[in-house]
Amino acid sequence: IVTYLALCCFPIQNMKMVPVPPQGFGNFFEGDCYIVLYVRQTADIHYWVGNYSSQDEQGAAAIYVTQLDEYLGGSPVQHREVQGSESSRFKSYFKNGLIYKKGGVSSGFHHVETNFYNILRLLHVKGRKHVTAKEVEVSWNSFNNGDIFLLDVGKAIVQWNGPQSNRQEKLKAVLLAQDIRDRERGGRAQIGIVEGQYEEDSPEWMRIMNGVLGQRTWHLKESLCNLFTAMYVCVCVCVCVCVCVCDCYIVDQGGSCVMVWKGRRASKEERQAALSRAVGFIKAKSYPPNTKVEVMTEGGESAMFKHLFKSWREKGQTQGLGTTYSLGNIANVSPVKFDVMELHARPEVAAKQRMVDDASGDVLVWRIENLELAEVSRSTYGQFYGGDCYLVLYTYVKSHQQQYILYMWQGRHATQDEITACAYQAVNVDGKYNGAPVQVRVVMGKEPRHFLAIFKGKLIIFEGGTGRRGVVNPERGARLFQVRGTDELNTKATEVPARASSLNTNDVFLLKTDHMCYLWYGKGCSGDERVMGRAMSDVLSKQDKKVVMEGQEPTEFWIALGGKAPYANDKRLQREEPLHSPRLFECSNQTGCFRMTEVDDFAQSDLDEEDVMLLDTWEEIYLWIGKSANHSETKDAHDYALEYLRTHPAGRDLDTPIFTVKQGYEPPTFTGWFYAWDPHKWSVTQSSLSVTLSPPFVITSSPSAGGTMSPPAGGFNHYLDPEVLVNKSPSQLPYGVDASQREVGSIMDLAQILTDSLAQFGYQ
Repeated sequence: IVTYLALCCFPIQNMKMVPVPPQGFGNFFEGDCYIVLYVRQTADIHYWVGNYSSQDEQGAAAIYVTQLDEYLGGSPVQHREVQGSESSRFKSYFKNGLIYKKGGVSSGFHHVETNFYNILRLLHVKGRKHVTAKEVEVSWNSFNNGDIFLLDVGKAIVQWNGPQSNRQEKLKAVLLAQDIRDRERGGRAQIGIVEGQYEEDSPEWMRIMNGVLGQRTWHLKESLCNLFTAMYVCVCVCVCVCVCVCDCYIVDQGGSCVMVWKGRRASKEERQAALSRAVGFIKAKSYPPNTKVEVMTEGGESAMFKHLFKSWREKGQTQGLGTTYSLGNIANVSPVKFDVMELHARPEVAAKQRMVDDASGDVLVWRIENLELAEVSRSTYGQFYGGDCYLVLYTYVKSHQQQYILYMWQGRHATQDEITACAYQAVNVDGKYNGAPVQVRVVMGKEPRHFLAIFKGKLIIFEGGTGRRGVVNPERGARLFQVRGTDELNTKATEVPARASSLNTNDVFLLKTDHMCYLWYGKGCSGDERVMGRAMSDVLSKQDKKVVMEGQEPTEFWIALGGKAPYANDKRLQREEPLHSPRLFECSNQTGCFRMTEVDDFAQSDLDEEDVMLLDTWEEIYLWIGKSANHSETKDAHDYALEYLRTHPAGRDLDTPIFTVKQGYEPPTFTGWFYAWDPHKWSVTQSSLSVTLSPPFVITSSPSAGGTMSPPAGGFNHYLDPEVLVNKSPSQLPYGVDASQREVGSIMDLAQILTDSLAQFGYQ
């Protein structure tokens, strides 16, 4: 199990664990219990409880979880999942979604039914990121305007999109319908799409729906949900004290989740009883039966568990300014070379490091000039201008064969024609290498680690201008560069506006003037960052260098920046208490329900101008209001921030300052949390969503299993995401797409894809 499979599913049948074949993954019968084992570098065991499973099955599943945990050495984190309340981690294992099926083994149902057409069911589909589908009554009474429904009649699957459903939900539902077709019907079923507000445009599919559901003579009900679902609930403030490693502890989050921590020296009996005692605790406290349970061993704590504590510290963690280091890891230590053979032999290590090798392969760089490729001089490798687009071809050797990565770097101020030409030229380069290169789209400011490593600590990003030969960029006077990185594999310098408000106490900055290059060290930067800043200054300028410590700046320094001004200078960096990482949440009520979704590894580009964003820096809460956010979101934003503080597990102070920031008027105390903030971003770009989903296909023939359809004479007026078209076999294409006509216009012609589609997917 551990060696060969990353995911295993076992339903409990007749009190025994029975493996499910891969084609059955994602199907869960409501009358059963399941054990799901996920193994990567660590292992997670999930114990899934169906709403109609028996107590005997639940007890047997708990016993098997304990035995499996013991077999794997006690290291896995155990999770109790209840139907309809699964964790995001659990849902992420099933990319196309979860399907709840009625019945179970006791009712004679089978978990895998391939090529089975004698079926009639209605699936209620929910979710924008992680999809779940539940079998509901086959009736118009089950429908509502805010969700998506799949009517499965065996030889045809009809997707009905509620008028209030959004584009992402529609795409996820299409992928789920395709998954059902391919796994359960062997690819031999038609898929049709009906837009709820344009039912008259899909007469053939509506004829099927009305034939099964009857003629609807009333208006559908609205989607129902709670106005606000608390993200965090905790009965008390958790404080990390000297706990006994010989015991097990229960952490109660007020009924939303119960966590069990097992000390490394706890007795075998205590460790084995951890899960069952957590379930007993839930019953004793009269908590809802769908309360989540998470069991972990000392040293294997989950991130959410650590966030419950005000003063959680890792073993060996030290106190001090900025980044801390263990004894002996000083700036002058030579970097350890990557073990390339290990990266190739163990791809999970390469995935974790985001590195295919040690970046010592061959590099070719082209710039888009007059919509064609122009090779860049090797003396300027690593210098990227925000007004240009580049192709970077990286070649390395794996198993005695050449491998390729083709990076498409797009400047923030490049024209739409250049961005389109960059994508087009990438296709040409890919063709010259017979389709071997892995193509990676890189947006300015979002460079992946391997891309940084290619240029050995000499990657410089200029805000605007061009690197074309013979073109003289306008004189800009003083120029300021923000340097981040601790070694040659992760360092880059990004140009920021040359004013004092751009400074950040956590980083190193280079201020280049006509006569001097200032090397500014913030109080929060580390020794390694200072060394890389010095190396970067030698690349940027041949002038004399002057080191300036924060707080000791000469008058000439401030004059070059246009005078003193407030900048990101967080006093917490000078305290001995542990830092709390800033967290960004997207707040939206587009589906009729208020949702908060955390954004990992956030950047300025993650701020959605159609929503309200919440930035938690621990000592302040920032509410960022996008210019296109709806009135309801804007009006209630402050209440949501208070609810976030009130329900936070660490017992946050309700008097924590809450700042409301309008798009385009961000203060330095806000922008300082975002790397290389661009104050002109929204003045030169359009809305991030300029293309919306069009009305559905116009069906001209009746659906029949296994049949194909030709596009109507007038062409389609339905937009399909390239994700469901590119690199797909004919059986994987959406219903109505003629595989032989993809290149010439079954959806839209190539020119349209290279303009409208690229713009929609963030190629700005």
